[in-house]
Amino acid sequence: MEFIIDTVDLNEIKDAVEHMPIVGVTSNPSIVKKTSPKNFFDHMRAIREIIGKERSLHIQVISKTADEMVKEAHRIHEEIDDEVFIKVPVSYEGLKAIKMLKAEGYPVTATAVYDEMQALMALAAGADYIAPYVNRIGNLGNDPYELIANVSDRIDHDGYDCKIVAASFKGVRQIREALDSGAQAITAPVEILKQVFKNPSIDKAVDDFNADWYSMYGEGVGICDL
Repeated sequence: MEFIIDTVDLNEIKDAVEHMPIVGVTSNPSIVKKTSPKNFFDHMRAIREIIGKERSLHIQVISKTADEMVKEAHRIHEEIDDEVFIKVPVSYEGLKAIKMLKAEGYPVTATAVYDEMQALMALAAGADYIAPYVNRIGNLGNDPYELIANVSDRIDHDGYDCKIVAASFKGVRQIREALDSGAQAITAPVEILKQVFKNPSIDKAVDDFNADWYSMYGEGVGICDL
């Protein structure tokens, strides 16, 4: 199980990796627009410095033809490092690009997945991660969790070295249901992951524990004060 974050905000990334078991950062043009860094590659290198090589970094290409996508992938690796996962939308040309990139040994995240056959094609093409859009699939009247479960079963049945990284969430429940359905990873905005801890029962439990402690040893006397 992997928790990955959808953001390129440097302060948000620092905070998230310090507090939560975050294993990677994903981006796409819309996510980048929210921060609008002046120098894209400098900014991405700064993210790599924060997260280190032990966490994954996923950067999306923007061209619509396979050849241009591959050129962009080359530039991304030249500017950052060869461990960056290249995010490729699973269009007809994108599928060709995935095959080309995998033939060159690139790590690839297949994104913009709305349909099970899209996912299966990306799986057969060698993608390392497959990103179905949970909320968007649901908005179209389809079942994203059935898609995740079926593709996860296919990964296990055929022994593919690939993970489903569920994406596009509007709340914590969707994340939990994606993981319960068989997703090996999720990528979500930091503010959604933080919703897990916005529970008054958690604060009340901590306050009750502290009250019992202070009633024994005196108000404001902590463990380190004993």
